[in-house]
Amino acid sequence: MKRIYFDHSATTPIDRRVAEVVLEHMTEKFGNASSIHSFGREARKAIDEAREKVAALLNAESNEIFFTSGGTEGDNLALKGVAYANRKKGTHIITSAIEHHAVLHTCEYLEKQGFTVTYLPVDEYGMVRVEDVAKAITDKTILISVMFANNEVGTIQPIKEIGKLAREKGVYFHTDAVQAVGNYPIDVKDMNIDLLTLAGHKFHGPKGVGALYIRRGVRVEAIQHGGGHERNMRAGTENVPGIVGLGKAAEIAQSELNSKMAHISALRDRIIGEVMAKIPHTKLNGHPTQRLPGNANFSFHFIEGESLLLNLDLKGIAASSGSACTSGSLDPSHVLLAMGLTHEVAHGSLRVTLGRGNTKEEVDYFLEVLPAIIQRLRDMSPLYGTSAHTKVSNPCSDCHVHAH
Repeated sequence: MKRIYFDHSATTPIDRRVAEVVLEHMTEKFGNASSIHSFGREARKAIDEAREKVAALLNAESNEIFFTSGGTEGDNLALKGVAYANRKKGTHIITSAIEHHAVLHTCEYLEKQGFTVTYLPVDEYGMVRVEDVAKAITDKTILISVMFANNEVGTIQPIKEIGKLAREKGVYFHTDAVQAVGNYPIDVKDMNIDLLTLAGHKFHGPKGVGALYIRRGVRVEAIQHGGGHERNMRAGTENVPGIVGLGKAAEIAQSELNSKMAHISALRDRIIGEVMAKIPHTKLNGHPTQRLPGNANFSFHFIEGESLLLNLDLKGIAASSGSACTSGSLDPSHVLLAMGLTHEVAHGSLRVTLGRGNTKEEVDYFLEVLPAIIQRLRDMSPLYGTSAHTKVSNPCSDCHVHAH
């Protein structure tokens, strides 16, 4: 049976070129980067080179890159670190309703510590309005955190405009760019970004390693204490193999970004076009054009997403219904609900996320088996027979619902 991986937003396969350098620094160049002997100096040099490669991918300076264990730690360090370091200036934070839970739960924690948080709404495409950000800023606002691109629906936010506004108001701006780094061009200087979170396993690097970009001059307090690692910002013996792997993945991403985007964008557009044309009662979730190159997210009326995923898996196709971090939950996506979908429609969502290794033949196979699966599941639904040919739930003149 074919095995097709369409879940690259959850994680990506490690690039063999990356795996080689990771293995090398696990077995041959295994020194502790804090040791002063030759083994330690070798490890320190490898970390410094990796820092330069990650910085180059973002158009940052190498001393603005701090290595972490991944996106969740990076978000925690950015939000808590800025909050604690700037508490005397203010206690107000602005974020969006569709952030990853690493941001949302951190904000909820900070609320218990005396901070106030404004959760901005989004439009039907999952887009934050810059004017809403402007209205939310007060003289107590110290941080705005809006994700670069949504992990579920792929919508790319107006980051440069939000960053410009934050800079004008003297407010720090953080973006969770875990889904975007290595998959979409990012320039932290041009985009007015003060802090940015990334994770290696989203662009063919190792799991368990990431980085936080902190613009020089931004006040951030460490939240993990111990040794003086990462210039006193993140205590703990450095994960040298992971960091070196992240650097290699960043180097590859920078050199191959344009070809990767062109390849997966073409596959994505074919999937969206065919699904919307051939499967009735379907809604495209996310912005039709301002979206990640490899993301296609749909809601299929009258079916349940988990059943769809299981049926696709039986055909050898791995996809998801939303964030990998909440896939064990029976609750509908908070992102889709924030975009105005009903619980019923949100439950019937499918996220297809493509990578550079996917092929036209894999897409053709997916498009061949999907309609039959959808129809079979709908035929078992008591809602389909009574509602399908009369009125589709959650009607909206602009919501891209296709029906016969």
